[in-house]
Amino acid sequence: MGVVTRLNNIIERLAEIEHDRWAHWQRYMHGKCEQRHDGSLVVPPNLVAQWEKQLATSYCDLTEQEKESDRAQVRKYLPTIVEALTD
Repeated sequence: MGVVTRLNNIIERLAEIEHDRWAHWQRYMHGKCEQRHDGSLVVPPNLVAQWEKQLATSYCDLTEQEKESDRAQVRKYLPTIVEALTD
């Protein structure tokens, strides 16, 4: 198998993981929001404040719990990366 084909296969596997991560986040967010009759979603103010604080915080300054949440997401990518590096 050529290098380009292998890279494209890795990209596809990682993209699938990324889509699953994004879909999980969207389900979480939608579950936390108030859905209006017109289909729009309203994010509760406490979550807006929390997420804005996290957006403005560098990784090194996150709480250990927030860092572990990010690490858990990265762990989902590792099997694909390890497999690609060891093939």
